[in-house]
Amino acid sequence: MSKSLQAIRGMNDILPEQTPLWRYFEGTVARLLDNYGYKQIRMPIVEFTELFKRSIGEVTDIVEKEMYTFEDRNGDSLTLRPEGTAACVRAVLEHGITGGGQVQKLWYIGPMFRHERPQKGRYRQFHQIGLEVFNLDGPDIDAELITMTWRLWGELGIRDAVKLELNSLGTSESRGRYREALVEYLSAHHDELDEDSQRRLKTNPLRVLDTKNADTQAVLVNAPKMADYLDDESRAHFEGLKARLDAVGIPYVLNPKLVRGLDYYSKTVFEWVTDKLGAQGTVCAGGRYDGLVEQMGGKPTTGVGFAMGIERLVLMLETLEQIPEEISRQVDVYLCAFGEEAELAGLALAERVRDQLPNLRLQVNAGAGSFKSQFKKADKSGALYALILGDDEMAQQVVGFKPLRGQGEQQSIAWDALAAHLATCVVQG
Repeated sequence: MSKSLQAIRGMNDILPEQTPLWRYFEGTVARLLDNYGYKQIRMPIVEFTELFKRSIGEVTDIVEKEMYTFEDRNGDSLTLRPEGTAACVRAVLEHGITGGGQVQKLWYIGPMFRHERPQKGRYRQFHQIGLEVFNLDGPDIDAELITMTWRLWGELGIRDAVKLELNSLGTSESRGRYREALVEYLSAHHDELDEDSQRRLKTNPLRVLDTKNADTQAVLVNAPKMADYLDDESRAHFEGLKARLDAVGIPYVLNPKLVRGLDYYSKTVFEWVTDKLGAQGTVCAGGRYDGLVEQMGGKPTTGVGFAMGIERLVLMLETLEQIPEEISRQVDVYLCAFGEEAELAGLALAERVRDQLPNLRLQVNAGAGSFKSQFKKADKSGALYALILGDDEMAQQVVGFKPLRGQGEQQSIAWDALAAHLATCVVQG
């Protein structure tokens, strides 16, 4: 017997009972970004592999271990995008929309792909919402990105469950000086480092700061600190960011070990973390990447952005039970019609109501059925009210109106008055 078809491990279906919460989250974010003046951009899922090698860095874990890379029929090396910033930079360069110092405030949404060990909150196909801002170099735009996320957490009801961590990586020059000092210190403690950190010491030493190994963490206690190597420009930028966060009243924690996993970051880096999701504690992260556009062949262009993981934030909403009541109810009103004449009248009546109440979630029974079976489906739909259209109602040109979720007697409503009645009852209900 052939093996049954199933999804690839770590690439999950999002089922109908899950999508309402996803749509709520995505809609909340989209509305917030519209209000702050950001515009959506949509990039391909597949890019040339060289794009990610040049931007992310060839010695990062993503490029070395995690990318889904393949050759197409033309012999080109292609990769399923592991993150969105590189693709967005490629897009703005290709179409010239940041030329001449044009400010662009962009956002995108979609799946990313990394070959990781699947676990709760970490998947091989995962979804992100990302923001990228070009040609603004002050700490004010860094602060705006963080302030927006702070407002989002408040709207979602999860603000008390997240914490902001901040660091500055300085310019490439100051980071280079720090890298030399860090390598010198860690080399003197080489045998005390775990195997992965020993490898990173030769390829990407700043990532040693990210280690979860307790012995290596003990070595890092006395390691050089990035703050001692910051140039004056980076220090002033960081102080400006902190002053703005203080002015808005956003609490934060300075984390000198925060370096992020991508090579292109400079100056500001930040993460929103939580202790509500076990090991997968980062729900949103980003920072400044002022040299990336030039590194990818463009003119010097400042950039800053972040990405948030939709799976993790949806999981947080579920864990903290911050799901609006209307999310679990997909139908407001369910129309039951008995007999062909009533079905035809019900269809026409439903469309007239939809014309007048375009936001009303009105479901018309399909597949006919007895009075009992249709009411069973009406109740299962989660609707607040049932509309009843049978021979008696047809004769009087009324519709039966029956509450399904609370007190109240069934009543008859004239067809012409139905939309007005529903507008009042559904809003009040």
